[in-house]
Amino acid sequence: MRRYAGATFVIKYGGHAMGETELFRLFARDIVLLRHVGINPVVVHGGGPQIGRMLDRLKIKSEFVDGLRVTDKDTVDVVEMVLAGSINKDIVSAINAAGGFAVGLSGKDGNLIQAQRLRRTKRDPNSNIERILDLGLVGEPTEINPHILDFYERSDITPVIAPIGSGSNGETLNINADTAAGAIAAAVGAKRLLMLTDIEGVLDKSGTLIPQMTMLEARRYIADGTIRGGMIPKIETCLEAVGKGVEGAVIIDGRVPHTLLLELFTEHGAGTLVTAD
Repeated sequence: MRRYAGATFVIKYGGHAMGETELFRLFARDIVLLRHVGINPVVVHGGGPQIGRMLDRLKIKSEFVDGLRVTDKDTVDVVEMVLAGSINKDIVSAINAAGGFAVGLSGKDGNLIQAQRLRRTKRDPNSNIERILDLGLVGEPTEINPHILDFYERSDITPVIAPIGSGSNGETLNINADTAAGAIAAAVGAKRLLMLTDIEGVLDKSGTLIPQMTMLEARRYIADGTIRGGMIPKIETCLEAVGKGVEGAVIIDGRVPHTLLLELFTEHGAGTLVTAD
């Protein structure tokens, strides 16, 4: 279990694994174990369902475009409150209760995540004209400042990061957690990017798990439709991270107890590993 000692792993945490009480507790214990065997875990979390419930309680209407929440000023205030507040502190508390030392951050702390507004275009099928989609205060990372994370790497403290960034004018931007995790993994030179999802991993056209693929194979799977729908942006995040030096990016099933340990410490792993070659 010591073979990864000294390595940094960035773990994107969300989905069913976050919402189910026992899985939540086991995840916290596994993070403590990773730290115990010498791994430096960095947790980046989502929180879409929790944000949606709070927006409903406050009667703030919200809509999605291509899977991204359109975010106005009222919405981003709620996003920041939920992500950097209740969710972040719940994860920190769980890791601490399991015997670890965790500290909560948002991407705004220490200028960790600098971002710009995300621009997306969509082609009108009738006129064949592309139009720019206004997603409001939705961002994409432009620069990661790992200085604050370097401090935690040299300690026994696990950083837990809410994917909120600062725009060029100081505005708060809501960033997709997968995207934030991938950018952070590349910036800190992580050995692994581990993305917890609600499916087994990448499946072939017969529904069988693909345990490993190269970047070239991943692009072929996207082109031939094997990888489709919501899995495409996840694989694109993996490709970008691996392309920038992360040794491997893994999509694993967060619904499986101890899925992180199964992936890292068993012969065949537990999900789909993307590597450079």
